[in-house]
Order: sequence, then C-alpha cells, then structure tokens
Amino acid sequence: MNDSSYDVSVADFDEKVLAASRNTPVIVDFWAPWCQPCTILKPLLEKLAAEYGGKFILAKVNSDENQELSARYGVRGIPAVKAFIGGEMVDEFTGALPEGQVREFIQRLIPSPAEPLRQQALAARTEGDLSGARKLMAEAINLDPTNDISYLDFVDMSLEAGALEEATQILDIVAERARDSARVESLRARLQLASAGSGVDVAELQAKIAADPAALDARLQLANALAANGDYRGAFEQLIEIVRRDRTWNEEAGRKTMLTLFSMLGAQPQFDDLVREFRVALSRTLN
Repeated sequence: MNDSSYDVSVADFDEKVLAASRNTPVIVDFWAPWCQPCTILKPLLEKLAAEYGGKFILAKVNSDENQELSARYGVRGIPAVKAFIGGEMVDEFTGALPEGQVREFIQRLIPSPAEPLRQQALAARTEGDLSGARKLMAEAINLDPTNDISYLDFVDMSLEAGALEEATQILDIVAERARDSARVESLRARLQLASAGSGVDVAELQAKIAADPAALDARLQLANALAANGDYRGAFEQLIEIVRRDRTWNEEAGRKTMLTLFSMLGAQPQFDDLVREFRVALSRTLN
C-alpha cells in the first residue's frame, strides 16, 4: 500500500474515499479475485496511480467482501470504477477499458493546470474588463488545450464582445468533444440569435411596431436584437405576441425562436423562473 493506492473496506470507506476526495480525486475500483477482466484493469489502475504521482488516489474494494458498498453504489457488474470528488460520485465506467480510454477518464477528473488562469479571466470579466478576460482565457487555452471548459468560457466572452465569427470558429472546434452538451447547445442558440440580431436599430424597430403593432417581421427582428443584448424578457414578450397574432406566420418563426431561447437559457439556472413563465404562456397561447 502507498499514499496513492490502497485497499478500502466498509469500515474505512467514508474516511479513505469520501473525506479524501475533498482534497484529491479518488477512483474506486470494485473488483473480485475470480473476475478475469479485473486482473487486467486493476494492475493498469495501479500503474497509472503511481505514474500520476498523487494527482488521484486509487481505492480498491473487494466487492465480495464488501457487498454493502457494492449495493450502496449500484455495482451490478465488475470491474466497476467510480470516481469521487468533493465527497460525491461524479463519473463511472464498467468493464476493462483500453488504457487510452482509462487515461481519458482519469484526465477528466484532474484539475487543469490552467485553472488559476481561467479563474483570473472570470474575475476580470466580473470586474468589467472583458478584453483582459479574453486575453487571460486565451492564455489558459494555450496552457491546457485539452480543457474544454476554457474553450466554452472563451466562446461565451466572445459572444459578449460581439466577436461572432471567432465564437463560431472556437465552438465548432470544441463542440464534438465537450462533455457539457447542454452548454454547447446554449452557446449555439446564443450565436444564432446574436447573428440574427446584429446590426439592428432597436429604437427604429420599436417605433415601427408602435406605428403598426401587426408588423411581425419587425417584432421578430426586435426579439432577436433584445435577446442578443441580454434582454430575454423583452425578447419573449415580442415572440409571444407574434404567436398570439399569427402562430403560423413565417413557418412558425415566433414559436421556433421561443424554443431556441428556452434551449439557450435552460443551461442557466438563474433564468429558470423566466423560462417557466413563458413556457406556460406559450402553452396557453397554442391551446
């Protein structure tokens, strides 16, 4: 036994896995002596634990001798690998995967070396220095090109800066491999709305709608522009009015754009109440 690889039982699981994972990612290998795939995976995990030099801990659980733990964590086949961070299980796989896939699994758990730079970039953005934030996030990406979160943060900042072409290019690079598919779809929706609303004179559109409330094309343009500027309530109000006046207009553009907004805001919990309000409004209008 060493500091990065040890056996664990029911008696010390809370200490050696849950508590330990608050400081270092812990990978738990549920195995048994009779399990042939376990004889392949277990030595591989031990080798990688030594190679990574304490960046993660390998906790080995004999599932035959610790059936309570197997039941607690839903182990139905072995080898079963569960990853813990901050006292919570965050990822898992079953079976003896090839070494390359096991390395990818481990790499997702280990904090990126670029994380301090990423946090500096987010802080700069909060303080209003968007240009400086984008420079810092670009440095974070260069330091760790495998950290998809930094790419998605950079896309977010580029959208805020109005750099739509750059945001599109970066998102296309990372979209297929990023694990946070909900955020990818949210950013795609924002790009779509921002592209549709770019170069629009909001005051001119508002005046046009005031003169002719049935000007649905102006309402759609205004909704896109408001959404691009972060005025999501204003955008929803224009879109629901389009649906009320003519739900089939322009191939149901009002309803479809609302769905795009729902998708975009669905990954952002601060907008849950707003999304819920207008989902109900849309349902009532259509029914």
